[in-house]
Amino acid sequence: MKKKIFICGNPLVDVDSLPFRILPELRAILPEIDFIDFDPTENFPHEDPLIIIDSVINAKEIMVIRDLLNLGDAPHVSAHDADLAFHLKWLEKMGQLPKLVIFGVPAEGEEKSILEDLVKMIKKGIVES
Repeated sequence: MKKKIFICGNPLVDVDSLPFRILPELRAILPEIDFIDFDPTENFPHEDPLIIIDSVINAKEIMVIRDLLNLGDAPHVSAHDADLAFHLKWLEKMGQLPKLVIFGVPAEGEEKSILEDLVKMIKKGIVES
């Protein structure tokens, strides 16, 4: 069975679209992994471990996030403002949060370099630890 890594973000918003821009290359370089795009407010995956690639605004390099304390809170005015961090914290509150690894890729930067670093991290087995 193929390992699954979930791609989060918004392909229509420039600062949130890098995971989607590098997705074709990820699939070509790592065909043994099933890269699946999802919207955390609509089709949240129920995998354990849950491995996600998402954009992080103001990040200078890829961040490996395993602890929800490292996720900031976006302002929430309505239920439509729910984001990945909100959903994960909600799962934790209900005792349903699986083992989690988030690769937070910089929202801006040299895509080729970010892709190369991300592939190295995935190949190195950082997902397993």
